[in-house]
Order: sequence, then C-alpha cells, then structure tokens
Amino acid sequence: MVAFSRTLLGMNALDEDWKILVGLLPPSWQGAARLSGAVERLREFPSVEALLRVLLMHVGCGYSLRETTVRARAAGLAEVSDVTLLNRLRQAESWLQPLCQALLVESGVRWSGTPSRRRLRALDGTVIKEPGPTGSHWRIHYSLRLPELTCDQLVIASRKGAQTAENLERFLVAAGDLLLADRGYCHPAGVARVRGQGGDIIVRLNSSVPLFAADDQPFRLLPQLRKLPRAGQVGQWEVAMHAGPERVEGRLCALRKSQQAIAAAERQLDRREHKNQIRVRPETREYGHYVMVFTTLPATEMSAAEVLEHYRFRWQIELVFKRLKSLLALGHLPKHDARSSRAWLYGKLLVALLTQKLVRLGGSFSPWGYELESHRSGQSVA
Repeated sequence: MVAFSRTLLGMNALDEDWKILVGLLPPSWQGAARLSGAVERLREFPSVEALLRVLLMHVGCGYSLRETTVRARAAGLAEVSDVTLLNRLRQAESWLQPLCQALLVESGVRWSGTPSRRRLRALDGTVIKEPGPTGSHWRIHYSLRLPELTCDQLVIASRKGAQTAENLERFLVAAGDLLLADRGYCHPAGVARVRGQGGDIIVRLNSSVPLFAADDQPFRLLPQLRKLPRAGQVGQWEVAMHAGPERVEGRLCALRKSQQAIAAAERQLDRREHKNQIRVRPETREYGHYVMVFTTLPATEMSAAEVLEHYRFRWQIELVFKRLKSLLALGHLPKHDARSSRAWLYGKLLVALLTQKLVRLGGSFSPWGYELESHRSGQSVA
C-alpha cells in the first residue's frame, strides 16, 4: 500500500506507475465520469485523469481534504480548495460505484446461481482511527447490495460507549431483504430484530452462540457435525436461537471442509495461540473443520446447498473486504453528509480492487508485472 500511495502523489519519477494503474481501470472509465454527472465542467482540474488522481490521493492515502489540496498543488495536479474537493467527492459517488462493480466482476466474483428473488445485502464494519495523537476513533457499519456493490447504508458511530460493536441493530431492514453476514454479526437479538422487520439472514455461526432443538433442549453441535465425515458433505438441522423470551426459528446448514482448508484453519489457530499466548480449546479446533451457517430461510424456499452457495458468494468478496478494511482503518473520515461518506467508501473500495488486480496481474502477466502497451495497441517500436 505504501507503493500504491506514492504512485498517487504526482512525482515525475512515478508518472509511469500511475499510467500502469490507470491501465487497470475499465476501458470506459473516463466516459463514465461524464455520463454519471461527476464531471460537467472540469474547471480547476486539467483532465478527468487529474481529478481521479486527486480523489484517490484523498481516500487512498488517508489525507485530509486540506492536506490533499496542498499536495495536489505541489504536484502540479490542480489548484483547488478543500471545499471544492469535497463537492467533487460528493459528485463522484455515481462514477466510482460502477467502476468498483466492473472490477469486482472482472476479478471473477459473480453470482453463478439462479437469480435471487431477494434483495441481497452483504454487511460488514470496521474501526477507523483518524491521524494524530488526538485522532478520533470511529466505527463504521456498511451494507453493500450484491452483486451490484451499491452501498445502501453507511452508519458512522463513536467507538466508545455502549452498543458500539458490530451488531445487526445498526441496519435498517425492509421486508424481503436477505442479509449475508460474518460471525461477528451472529447475535440472537439482532437476528430476532431482522425477522421482526420481515427480513431474513444467512450468517456464519459463532460456535459460542447456543442453539436449541425442536423440544427446546440444547442442540448438541459437535455430535451432529461429526455425522459429516467426508469433504463436501452437507447437513442441515432445524434449530432455534433464544433472544430473551423470544424463540427465533431457523436452520443450521453445515459443510465439511477439504483437508487443505482444514489445514489452513489449523495454521490460523496456531498463529492465534502464538500471538495471544493462549491455548485454543480442542472443540474450537474441531469446529474449524466445518463451515457452519445459520439461516432463518425455510427449507421450502432454499435448500441447504443453496444457502451455502449464497454464503460462498459473500465469502468471495471477503478478500476485498479485508483489503478494504486495511484502507478504511486509516485516514480522515468525511462526516459531512451521507453522500460524501458513500463516495469516500467507494473510493476506498476502488483502491482495494485495484490493489488486488495489481497483485493478481503481477504474478500472471510477466516478470515486469503488466501488459505491454505495444501489445495492447498492436504496435511495436523499431
């Protein structure tokens, strides 16, 4: 990410790096800027390319609006005020979102099942520490519509105080929504709230959350999972969660991992033990042999295999989420309005997707890590 940040700064020695980076964008990226309304008149910017470079300096490098304008002026990219740059960021929302969508599809992340009748929403969140010794800590929660990657909700909250951790209560839910979430959101109270608002959820099970059988006796999780001895074997069980006095009906859908995936999970637990100087419980290691998902969807609507396929689709973008979180964790968060915050999130997501593509192509194209310009244009230099 350091090299990526330097590429954006406008130094002459790095101009060729910027050209390589621009070459990773979808071919119609400049035309999309005008079609989206992000660029009606350039005014302070000499080109659409300069505008994008300055915007990515702000969101990708974590600079404040004021620092970005100073650096853009020093690099000869633009003479612009921080207020003008904020307005440009707001206008860029409808430009950056389709660029992110195109890069995600290009990376191979696409829905391969039958078209969902539901509105699919992937939920995630992270903590941001703004620069400086007195920088504020914020927790952001965001919801991305899939597969189009439209941000339909972004919540900014203080990290301090009660009810600041990841929880489903942060999100507005409409009837028919299908939420896809990782185990950090596996809380019975939040699941009950989603159902109460007419939505459904597919969430990675946190093994510490107790499940109950039809007779309301505790559901014995490990003995049931052991009935799946072969890799790829799928099982499902009718279970429920208790949210206070309320019983939330659902299904546990589970899949045994391959030996390679099990070994990777074991290594991750080994690293946790070493880093935190703790002993991981044997049952925790055994849980790592399975993918366990809780859903409120009835079996008549979606089979266990389809439920797991939906979760796999969300997991496909997990690497993007992880890279996005590393970018979100640092920088100045625009708290001015929802529009600028969404555009800032799309800018971060665009940088994450470009970084992922750069890494992917660097290992597959050639020793120099990119496709030759002469090859793309069909020309050569004598």
